[in-house]
Amino acid sequence: MDKKNALRAGSLAAGTTLMMLLMSSPALALTRDDGDDPGTGLSVIETLGLYVLAPLVLFAVIAGLVMVLDRSHEKHRVTSRNIKTRETAQADTKV
Repeated sequence: MDKKNALRAGSLAAGTTLMMLLMSSPALALTRDDGDDPGTGLSVIETLGLYVLAPLVLFAVIAGLVMVLDRSHEKHRVTSRNIKTRETAQADTKV
């Protein structure tokens, strides 16, 4: 029964992919639209800078701002310094 479902899902995925490929014919890309004026292409350096370097820099800036502007209290953070075991918790209540 499990193989039947897998075969059905595989054939559905293959059929959907085939239909999408047939509907998006690359021959339609050869005809220009009215007002279409493509510019010069990007170089490899420009492409890497735009799609790799810029998102990494943006991520680093946002992460840095979050860390610098974090106003949570030290006692609310879960670290190995502020985790109390039963022995230390009992010792604190006795004092």
